[in-house]
Amino acid sequence: MGRRIRTRLASLFRRGRCERELDVELRFHVDMLTEQNVRAGMPRFEAREAALRAFGAVDRIKEDVRDTWLSRLFETVTQDLRYGVRGVRRNPGFAAIVILTMALGIGANTAIFSVVYAVLLKPLPYKDPDHLVVLHQQRPRAGVQDMRFSYKEILDYRAARSLEDVVELHDMWFILLGQAEPQRVATSVVSAIFFDVLGVRPLYGRTFQPSDDKPGAPAVLVLSHRYWQHTFGADPSVVGRIFRMNDRPHQVIGVLPPLPHYPVDVDVDVYMPASACPFRSDPTMLDDRDGRMMRAIARIRPNVTPQKARADLDIMAARLQGEYPNSYPADRGYRTIAVPLQDELTTSFKMTLNVLLGTAGFVLLIVCASIANLLLARMVRREQEVVVRSALGASRGRLVRQLLTESTLLALAGGLVGLALAQFGLDLLVAFAGRFTTRAVEIAIDRHVLAYTLVMSVITGLLFGSVPALTGSLGLTPTARASGGRSTQGRLRIRSTLIVIQVAASFMLLIGAGLTIRTVIKLQQVDPGFSTDDIVTMRIDLNFSKYRGQRAAEFWKEIDQRIKAVPGVVRAGGAGTFPLNDQGPFSQPIRIKGCEISENAGRPTAAVRHATPDYFAAIGQPVLSGRTFLEGETWGTAPVVIVNRSFARHYWPERDPIGQQISGDDGERWSTVVGVVADTKQQLTEPVRDEIYIPTFQVGFLASSWLVRSTFDPTLMEREIRAAVHSVDPDQPIHNFRTLAEVRSASIASPKLTATLLGIFGLLALLITAAGIAGVVTFSVNQRTQEFGVRMALGAQRTNVVTMVLRQGLQLVLIGLALGMAGALVLTGVLTTLLFGIEPTDGITFITVSMVFVAVAAIACFVPARRAASVDPMIALRVG
Repeated sequence: MGRRIRTRLASLFRRGRCERELDVELRFHVDMLTEQNVRAGMPRFEAREAALRAFGAVDRIKEDVRDTWLSRLFETVTQDLRYGVRGVRRNPGFAAIVILTMALGIGANTAIFSVVYAVLLKPLPYKDPDHLVVLHQQRPRAGVQDMRFSYKEILDYRAARSLEDVVELHDMWFILLGQAEPQRVATSVVSAIFFDVLGVRPLYGRTFQPSDDKPGAPAVLVLSHRYWQHTFGADPSVVGRIFRMNDRPHQVIGVLPPLPHYPVDVDVDVYMPASACPFRSDPTMLDDRDGRMMRAIARIRPNVTPQKARADLDIMAARLQGEYPNSYPADRGYRTIAVPLQDELTTSFKMTLNVLLGTAGFVLLIVCASIANLLLARMVRREQEVVVRSALGASRGRLVRQLLTESTLLALAGGLVGLALAQFGLDLLVAFAGRFTTRAVEIAIDRHVLAYTLVMSVITGLLFGSVPALTGSLGLTPTARASGGRSTQGRLRIRSTLIVIQVAASFMLLIGAGLTIRTVIKLQQVDPGFSTDDIVTMRIDLNFSKYRGQRAAEFWKEIDQRIKAVPGVVRAGGAGTFPLNDQGPFSQPIRIKGCEISENAGRPTAAVRHATPDYFAAIGQPVLSGRTFLEGETWGTAPVVIVNRSFARHYWPERDPIGQQISGDDGERWSTVVGVVADTKQQLTEPVRDEIYIPTFQVGFLASSWLVRSTFDPTLMEREIRAAVHSVDPDQPIHNFRTLAEVRSASIASPKLTATLLGIFGLLALLITAAGIAGVVTFSVNQRTQEFGVRMALGAQRTNVVTMVLRQGLQLVLIGLALGMAGALVLTGVLTTLLFGIEPTDGITFITVSMVFVAVAAIACFVPARRAASVDPMIALRVG
């Protein structure tokens, strides 16, 4: 066995030596037979001739031996490749169609796979990423799935046996001074060992050390890669520079490499150690077990199974609940779970990605079926070539191999073009993925994606090439080939089957696209409860070291007056946030006087935001009863609130809400309801929430969004508003200028882009399928030319011929639609989480897509049908 392998390998590099050894061995065997014959009494001449007759044809034996050599395999493959290249060059039009069609299918799959690999399959770029988990405290009986951690709880879980490290992080907004303009920076406040636990090394400088987290230590910052690039132009010399953040100087000590960050809903600009955060380092916060503001990331110890970790967390939760019953009420339940960090970063995107990957797979299936049809049609023209090659001794296996080689070459060329198309659309997919996960920064055409494209190209080439190669018509003798038309009929049946498959797959794709498009239409038709016309929005975050309590309230009143004085401003109002914005209002437990709730029922909650007196008029939210806030309701005056209609209907269904009282601090301070406003939707896909509005001028909030109604150009308004705010405080940043119409459009950007991608895939599938239908019908017409001539010679009308051909094509379409409808009813359930306002079995979508398919198929069949009807009977009969 070993000698045989060595001989085969030697044939690649020492062909001449192998040939000489083969000659010597064959000569030895002939000489041996000759000597045996001589010893038997035969003359030497006759003895040699007898030996040669007994040994057999030497040249044929040599060929048989050479066939076992790798060099012969190499020669054969090289011949097949040359033949395939010549075949492609002889038919450039056909090759261009196949390559372009393959490029569309493989390009779509490559682009989607690049996202799937980077987001779902690729390990996180951290040390031992499989051991990193995010901890979530939950109150399952109260419906709370993600309760933040207090500092004391972080210390408790650091003692858990299964956890090697537990680090804290929370998000804040601070003001960074020292640039051309003050900047509001998203700051992630983390433990000093945060980056060590993740295993992250800086691109420049260093990360935090334990000494940076000690009370009174100099304030330091680490920049995220995105912020460093966008703000400092990727200048490494920024390390060491000192900036003023709020009331302290902060030195930049490092820059991070491009990495995904947690949480996914915040684009982190800078990182600071926990002790430097003025809120986290407050002694009151550190001693308060219920002061929950932090997230927790942990590393599971080596050799600890997920079951063991889960059991340890359950034990810890039970112990805490027993020791601190007031902090963990038994009626609400309490537990802590550990979710892998990789899953945490992709949870909201996984379903969408799976749908897109499945859709791209369907497109590739349709492409393969279409190209197989093209190759079957081409085989009709290559009948004579195949007959000649078969007659010259080519075996069926050799013919099949040559056809598969040619189809694989076409697929590889299509894969190269598809790779270019995928690269062209990658930026769009990165932006799309960035709405769901911070892992979008890792999306690229890397070696894994290239390997996927290569494998996909080879597999698809073999897949669509095997259909015409294995139809049973290869290797037949000319006589057998001429004696019957069963081969042609077999090809027609195969082509018809492929068309049915294409129609079924295309129908399912179009149903998915139709459902998501209908979702976008439904979202655009939702009445949010306010007007979006001619409104510019912006965000102002105060410097907490300068503005607190009464001074912050007075600042907002001054800003309100300055913005209203800007020329062109019709209405202006501020609020903690506004509907359809990324930042929703915070929910708060409340008490309602005269409407006491039993302890087992749990405290009612409401979405709380603050608002200025003109906010409701600026956004176009009607006041249904009572009044809005007054200019004189400022710091120190009697507390008042406004509620929305949903809140009033829930708690005072048969009473007048005006004059009722609400408390947000467990009855220590009561606020009087002075007005009821119409309901608005926080998000178009969510139901209306109970809402409470507090006067901005009465409470010292640190952040506010402003809405300005004006008919002037938004760019001009932005410049004027910045000047108005800076006239009050030149160090005050204003950011996120957008029109309210842009905010609404951005709120549905993700479903809109999903619908666009599915729509493109569906349209592509429809066009390819229509071309396939036309090709099959044309092939059938060409085969039945004599039949049509006979029919018309016997008196058949041209309309009858057209109807006959149309019926043939539409029969295939109807069969495919029936199969596709059954498949769609099964698969559309996967789309439930992506839909809004419609069911996966929406009748309008199914009927509309069916009608479109029948119409497109009829058009595709009509062209060859007219050609069939235009056949001259005399010419058809003469040809027959």
